[in-house]
Amino acid sequence: MDAAVDASTSQFELNEEQRAIQEMAQAFAADRVAPNALDWDRRKHFPADVIRETGPLGLGGIYIREDVGGSALGRLDAVLIFEALSHADPAFSSFISIHNMVASMIDRFGNDEQRQRFLPKLTSMEWLASYCLTEPGSGSDAAALKTRAVKSGGDYVLNGTKQFISGAGDSDVYAVMVRTGADGPKGISTIVVPKDSPGLSFGANEHKMGWHMQSTRQVIFEDCKVPAENLLSGEGAGFGIAMAGLDGGRLNIAACSLGGAQSALDKALSYAAERKAFGSRINQFQALQFRLADMETELQAARIFLYAAASKLDRKAPDAGKWSAMAKRFVTDTGFAVANDALQLLGGYGYLHDYGIEKLVRDLRVHQILEGTNEIMRVIIARALVGRQ
Repeated sequence: MDAAVDASTSQFELNEEQRAIQEMAQAFAADRVAPNALDWDRRKHFPADVIRETGPLGLGGIYIREDVGGSALGRLDAVLIFEALSHADPAFSSFISIHNMVASMIDRFGNDEQRQRFLPKLTSMEWLASYCLTEPGSGSDAAALKTRAVKSGGDYVLNGTKQFISGAGDSDVYAVMVRTGADGPKGISTIVVPKDSPGLSFGANEHKMGWHMQSTRQVIFEDCKVPAENLLSGEGAGFGIAMAGLDGGRLNIAACSLGGAQSALDKALSYAAERKAFGSRINQFQALQFRLADMETELQAARIFLYAAASKLDRKAPDAGKWSAMAKRFVTDTGFAVANDALQLLGGYGYLHDYGIEKLVRDLRVHQILEGTNEIMRVIIARALVGRQ
């Protein structure tokens, strides 16, 4: 990776441990992910075997406590990891983020028995995890979810459908937001559902624009029985659990955009140094140089912004939520724009799969929708500003 992770370009000078973490993630991404990314995308292949290889590296529980096998790292550390992985494949990196979000929910809100039962297998990547919040009728309006869980003896019986679930059908456990009470956020709970639960099934793999490496299916509950002991933090705590995970998730997905966009810029720079037109290498044309200069400037601004937001979340700053929303909006918009500009710079070659940039454009587009759409990010930011008055 070139300028992608040079901390001297920002106010954040990484310490020796952070550089070691970053270099580890870069080396794994270059060796095990980058050579396979286009093939996985072409075949729509979910590489569970390679994902599981990240467990021994500590990437199955990046910010999980050490007593259950976690790495106990901070949010800036996590951003560095996801940025490095996404330079090779944003879809691969994004799934690692989702897995870590589920593990973090269990670590923060589970009781000791739940933590010991689930987390060692999640942090080791023996088990893969998916997060189930979105439904066919409730996307941004998460508090309107309809999937219901009714207590029956020592079990909860679930009925409903979740939509757009990454890893569905391939993951081993699912953190599911369900309604156990009245309408609204106070009636929502969180329950951990194992893949072999009776009454759990999955829809067909969706045909989607990007993230082809990841399976994306409906998760369907039809009188699905789950032990009541899998409920996290009691009934009614689910909406708070869901919201607590979103700030970190937003930073993670922004980091995935940043790494993917840096990869696109690096590919464009290499191409411009080799391609000739009108007797000169095209990187000698001033119009193209100005485009490259803008792309670099915008990516570095996004990087500084993201690292600052991650540092605020690590410090538990009062405005960390607002900064996470701002970073998610700014970095994912910037990442997509830079990748799209890189495609334009390659002309017709940018449109070809083998050059890798069209995949990055397709993969990064969804980052403006995930973890709360960028329109919702603006709502969060505006409310924080208005509330200050």
